[in-house]
Amino acid sequence: MIRYRCRHCETEIGEIPLDSAEDVMSRLQLHAKDDSGNYMTVDPEGGTTISCICEECQKSLNRNPDYYALQKWLQ
Repeated sequence: MIRYRCRHCETEIGEIPLDSAEDVMSRLQLHAKDDSGNYMTVDPEGGTTISCICEECQKSLNRNPDYYALQKWLQ
């Protein structure tokens, strides 16, 4: 299972049901970072979570470009 979650507001964006998410991710060659150094994390059951950005947070960043300098801008 691959889950997409907003790295700013923690909203669950969507999910893709797959048996071997880690294998698929390696084939897609996704390499990125979040606060801990990874945009992609694999849980003990083999599910994968990808930290990305939701539409609402992207709109906020477009309106307030100075937010890009902040690690976490939602409190």
